[in-house]
Amino acid sequence: MNFIAFCPPYASHLRAFMALADGLRARGHRVTFVLPGQVHMPWPGAVPETLALGTEVEDTARTAIERSVWRTDTLCRHIDVLPPADAILGDQTEPAGGLIADALGLPLISVACALPFEREPGIPLPFLGWPFDESRRGRRRNVGGERVARLILRKQNAVIAHWADRFAIGPRRELTDCLSPLLTLSQTLPGFDFPRRNPVVLETGPLRPAGTAAFPDDIRPDPSRPFVYASLGTIQGHREAILRRIVAACHRAGAQVLVSHAGGLSDSAARDLGATWVRNHVPQEAVLDRADLCITHAGLNTAMEALVRGVPMLAIPIAYDQPGVAARLVHHGVGLRHSRHWLDTGSLVRSISRLLNDPGFRERARAFRPGGGVPLAVARIEDVVRPAPQLVAAQ
Repeated sequence: MNFIAFCPPYASHLRAFMALADGLRARGHRVTFVLPGQVHMPWPGAVPETLALGTEVEDTARTAIERSVWRTDTLCRHIDVLPPADAILGDQTEPAGGLIADALGLPLISVACALPFEREPGIPLPFLGWPFDESRRGRRRNVGGERVARLILRKQNAVIAHWADRFAIGPRRELTDCLSPLLTLSQTLPGFDFPRRNPVVLETGPLRPAGTAAFPDDIRPDPSRPFVYASLGTIQGHREAILRRIVAACHRAGAQVLVSHAGGLSDSAARDLGATWVRNHVPQEAVLDRADLCITHAGLNTAMEALVRGVPMLAIPIAYDQPGVAARLVHHGVGLRHSRHWLDTGSLVRSISRLLNDPGFRERARAFRPGGGVPLAVARIEDVVRPAPQLVAAQ
């Protein structure tokens, strides 16, 4: 079968899509990435089939929402040059996948690289740090949050409505109208999300290739002291003030700390943090294999990689779906949460000490199990996309 993949140019999303594409290709399928403009594919050794649409250069000075609108509009405007396909793989944050799938009459498989966007009454939107609450009060609060989201995303909703009208596919007025009715592959570990009743959402766990890099030879943690790994992800690694407070709190709690800033800090700023070790990048999964605690921005990838290794977390959410991930960590009793706006060293020390000394956090984290990953995702895609045997025979 031939698949078209629509994915925004974010490294973590592209890596998940490329692992999924590798799994599909291993089964004899063909996957073409369709991207607006030129996008660097962050995957060593892989050369995915790619179609770049448009010659425009995206203006990086725009807001994140405006960049999203530009990408959706660019993809939809070039629908006529897309290669033949049997199905669409669409990132949930890119509504063009759903719009184009409906316009071409193709099945859509949604991929949730962040928390799933499917709405259910007791579940708040992913970017809200509210708890799960199916009571009348909780449902009303969630509806209020959705109203605010429509105001914030009005430019995105306008481009969705515009192309739905142009394609004559019926009313589509917001992002959730562009999700798959057939299957959503969620990178959450089984049971991590708030309780869902929607059978469309399948928790596969992280979509990753097999194998991990080795632990760095030049980092030698003292086994007699707690080892803390701190990272604010690939986008927020420049937040020096937050990292300074984390490092100071770890030292006061008697822990050694490794900071990974993803190139967000200058060499001098990195040295001035005072951490036991500071690196631009580390093999995160190998580091988490040895860590006693992970201090994180609550990015979904980091949280899942820590949780599957039984590592408790101190979450300091910053943006996107991170407040929602942090709320789920607290919900399951596998971590604590701090607001980035009210960070003080004393409260951080207390939380770090509690997470290190209370074995309940680690025991609850260890209860989570890996999902089926890429093999499960590929199998379910084939089940959904392939026509039933009796229909094939009839044809």
